[in-house]
Amino acid sequence: MDLNWLRDFECLARTRNFTRAADERNITQSAFSRRIKALESWMGLPLINRATYPVQLTEAGENFLPIATASISGLTEARQAMRDADRGDSRFVRFSVLHTISVHYLAARIETLQANLPDLRTRVISDSLSTCCDLLVEGAVDILLCYAHRSVAPMIDETAFERKDLTVDRMLPVAATGAVRDFGWSLDNPMGAPIPYLAYERSTFLGMVVDDTVDGQKLPVETIYVDALVEAIKRRLLAGAGFAWMPETAIAAELAAGEVVQIGGERWVAPMTISAFCNPANFDQTAWDFWTLL
Repeated sequence: MDLNWLRDFECLARTRNFTRAADERNITQSAFSRRIKALESWMGLPLINRATYPVQLTEAGENFLPIATASISGLTEARQAMRDADRGDSRFVRFSVLHTISVHYLAARIETLQANLPDLRTRVISDSLSTCCDLLVEGAVDILLCYAHRSVAPMIDETAFERKDLTVDRMLPVAATGAVRDFGWSLDNPMGAPIPYLAYERSTFLGMVVDDTVDGQKLPVETIYVDALVEAIKRRLLAGAGFAWMPETAIAAELAAGEVVQIGGERWVAPMTISAFCNPANFDQTAWDFWTLL
């Protein structure tokens, strides 16, 4: 049993639409369908009637839905109670953050703000966008940090939370300087030899941002590697294996040192906002002070 299966089932029961539910869960429809089938296999009974539109729950599905919802809630509350007990007398400000934002933005911000908040203690959970959003909605964290972009629908009800837009990060098409010098890679030269392309999984947030930026235009590229993690792609990028779109915060040092260069003009650049969300009703004074300074 995977807790995500229960979250997927609850989402499908609410939306009654595989495509919409997959979008909310930030995975491809085929992957979403496989997880629903995995849950049905674990149950040993069909939970969804796929012959109707919109889809309907079977009798077993209707009976299982309140159990699934209660299980999600119970496990979340138990996890939070154990985390609270583990903290002892120290109150941590809890964050759910996309991994690349945690490494390349939040860590430095916490270090800076710590000078003004000497009692600040933080706990950071780095995970996928869907999990980070779930943690905020469930009250398991105080603050969510994520990217926002016009092409990707919000995964939370933004009206239920307070929002701060913190900075703009840009997705840049870059490659190792030596490789560009040796092979003359450029996205603005459609007649050139195919450029090895290090791509994000299309179902990820950054993958969707890149798809929106390319917008169906034909590129002189050949995909040789696909991953969901910025750091994994960055490692291959710096080794000269190919080019990739990278968040500017993730390669700022390498750009400044001349280790990587941009291989396309401004039309290939995608601005994203780093946004923070919270429910202030759950804050103690330290969390309030942090949010104010953030």
